[in-house]
Amino acid sequence: MNSTNSVSYRWNTVDDQSELNQVALSAILDNATKSIRQRGEFHFVLSGGDTPRRIYQQLRFIHTNWSAWHIYFSDERCLLAGDQNLNSRMAGEAWLDHVPIPKNQLYEIPVELGASRAAYEYASTLRSVQAFDLTLLGLGEDGHTASLFPGHEWGSEVGSPDTLAVFTAPKAPKHRVSMSAARLSRSRQVIFLVSGESKHMVVAKWRRGNNMPAKAIMPIAGIDILLESSLLVPLSI
Repeated sequence: MNSTNSVSYRWNTVDDQSELNQVALSAILDNATKSIRQRGEFHFVLSGGDTPRRIYQQLRFIHTNWSAWHIYFSDERCLLAGDQNLNSRMAGEAWLDHVPIPKNQLYEIPVELGASRAAYEYASTLRSVQAFDLTLLGLGEDGHTASLFPGHEWGSEVGSPDTLAVFTAPKAPKHRVSMSAARLSRSRQVIFLVSGESKHMVVAKWRRGNNMPAKAIMPIAGIDILLESSLLVPLSI
């Protein structure tokens, strides 16, 4: 789970959640425009959770060539199809159901097959993608990202599989599928979205160099961390 390599971090601060949403939205649109202009396609990995929901809602209204967008998911919970707690369902309701991205370019993780089979099938789906253009990630209070948790396998070593089946997640549901740290790192840009006072301690630990799943994401181009400025204020002892 550990790595001795280093990665550059760019800590980009905003005043509040509203500004975070706007800066993230602008970054997504800039990356999409550049990727489509240079390569004719935009390969975008989505994060789940509450933080990106507002951003996804605002993506409905941008002007872009939707036919060039390819959407992937960093992780997914093993739940029944249509369950409101699925990351794909949240993204669909907030954004994807409202724009004309071709259905065969929305690559949902087939968790209805169970974690092992779904991980295998999604790895096959990812095989044709060399590098994502943009990967959006969140940060849990314990330092987890996607469904990579402390004390579990992160898939950060050379030769790690692209996807991991998770059976003992510390939060429900226990069964999940996650892209590995190595696969998430194969992205031209990685942005972490971090907001909320509850993230103060984990941000401090990350900046001190503590080992955690988020630290296992190591793209060549470095990482952009977009966070509220209050989270960089030293904690009082």
